[in-house]
Order: sequence, then C-alpha cells, then structure tokens
Amino acid sequence: MSEASDRPRYEIRAVTRADGEDLRELAHFLDSVNLPDDEAEIAPIIERSEDSFSGAIEDPTRREYRFVLRDLQDGRAIGSSLIVAQLGRRDAPYIYFQVRQEERYSHTLDRHFVHDVLSIGYSYDGPTEIGGLVMHPEYRRIRDKLGMQISYVRFLFMAMHRQLFQNHVLAELLPPLEKDGTSHLWEAVGRRFTNMSYRDADRLSKRNKEFIRGLFPDGDIYASLLSAEAQGVIGEVGPQTRGVEKMLRRIGFRYVDRVDPFDGGPHFAAPMDEVSLVRDTQLLELHPLEGEPPPERALVARSFDGPPWFRAVASAISRPNPEFAMISAACMEHLGLTPGEQAWVLPLD
Repeated sequence: MSEASDRPRYEIRAVTRADGEDLRELAHFLDSVNLPDDEAEIAPIIERSEDSFSGAIEDPTRREYRFVLRDLQDGRAIGSSLIVAQLGRRDAPYIYFQVRQEERYSHTLDRHFVHDVLSIGYSYDGPTEIGGLVMHPEYRRIRDKLGMQISYVRFLFMAMHRQLFQNHVLAELLPPLEKDGTSHLWEAVGRRFTNMSYRDADRLSKRNKEFIRGLFPDGDIYASLLSAEAQGVIGEVGPQTRGVEKMLRRIGFRYVDRVDPFDGGPHFAAPMDEVSLVRDTQLLELHPLEGEPPPERALVARSFDGPPWFRAVASAISRPNPEFAMISAACMEHLGLTPGEQAWVLPLD
C-alpha cells in the first residue's frame, strides 16, 4: 500500500469556528435542543465547546464538548456528537418524568387495574449526558463504520479525562414523533400547562427551565387519562434512534424508568465505570505497523495543548502484548506521534 493511500481519509477532532457552515448543515438533519437548525445558535455552540476543550470554562461541570467527524479528502464535517459534562445543576436542573406503575383493585367489583403514573422529578447534581449524534446521510452506509466512530469517541474522551465527568452517564432517546415533529405527549400534557408549542418550549428549556417548575403540575399524572396516542409514546424508542438503543444496551446502558417531560422519550443510563467502552479504552505505547495490516481496528486519540485540543483517527491495530500496540505509520504521523509515545486506544467492534 502506498504512503498516500495509507493516509487517514477521516478524522475526529474538537469542533472549531471553521466548522460553522458544516455544523449548520448537520443541524438541518437533526434539529434538536443540542444542535438546533438555527444559524444564530451555531456560533455560541462552537464557542462553548472551544472554551470547554481549552479549559477557559473553569468549572468542569459546565463544559460541553462537541466533536466533528471530518472527511479530509472533501474537506468538510460529516458527523457530530456531544458530551455535556453534567446534566443538572442548581441553576439548570435535570428534569424528567419518573414512570412507575400503580395497582388498583376493587373487591366489590372484582376489577383490577395497573396504571402508569408520571411524577415530575428534579436533579441538581445530575449525570454526564451524551447526545447530539448526527451523521450526514451521504455517509451513513460507508464501510468504515463512521457512525460508530463518532459515537464511540465520546466514551474514549471520557475515559481519557475520567476526573472531569460524573459517576453516571445518561442518554435521552427520541420517541416516535409525527412527520411534522408533533409530540403526542406534549399535546396531551405540556401544551395544556404552558400554552406553548413543543418546538418553542424545547428551545426555551435549553436556556431557562424555570417555566417548567413554575407551570408543570407537582402531583401525579395518570397516563390512563391521556389519549391513546400519548400513552403509546411514553418510554418508547422512535425508529430514528433504535440503532442507538441497540448500541447503548450492548455497552451497558439500561432504561431507568424515566422519560423526557416534553415528548416521553426514554432515558437510558449506566454507571460510568461499568460502560464497556470506557473500560476498554487504554493508554498504550505505540509503534508503527510492518507488513500487511491486520483486520482489527481501533480509534487512536490524543490531546493537544492548543487548537484543535483533541484529535482521533481509526487505524488497523496489532497487540503483540498488553503493554503496547502497533498502528498505521500514517496514522501515527497524522497524530504527531513518534515510536514509543503513548496515546489512547479504543477497539472498534
């Protein structure tokens, strides 16, 4: 294989201002609270990430790390993902509906019911959150498993900087939504208590959550009083995130009987140190591969003292012993590594 053909085609790095236009295009495919399709909101998102990676945001719990997957050949960002260091602080609590079952029985009528009950909850010392995962549609079926790479890189980074993150990690999955983005749970509950659209309330909640505590009911909400459509989305995973659910379950996440109070999307969580991808990430001494590359692949990453602060690439890898690994010489060069230096390695399934 020639040196030119061995050079990495794709890399993952921290987002920079140069990615603004590409990130806006990716936001068009996701349009979520974490990555809204709104040009005015893209620049602050990038600035917050840059200040997080650089340490300009001194409080680690307030940091938000945004990663971009770049096609180096075409010179554009084609995927993105996010880590929110802590979801839930005194000024911005983590808010959810706890879902529990309540049984009722009448001996007189010999009738038995099991009700799903929603109770609003608040956490001011919440978990680390992963989110914002989006891939450009043109690249979703490429054999390099690019979606896996931009998803896995979050766990690799958390393993690299374990002290900066919480003891639990959370992922909020989207429930089934209508084609126009309508949330049946929001129409049945949220709109009635706020007189706001789902989209407007969702966006406002990113900046200010006071209206939720001020307007949402404190007592229990019996799902049986809601429409069948609203009941049907509580804790259900939408078709667009079923692949994410499968991955999360495989690496140690479980549904924790909590849902988003706006749309009913399920919350999956795991102890950070029990997530397999965090456990599997290792700091290894690296040397260049010789001969034909093996089929095994891994994400290899390192941090920098200046921009872009973080960079990772996928490489063929050989593990002659537990202490060191051999990777592509071109990948080592791309990361600025010399033989014998250490970097962080996460195997790709």
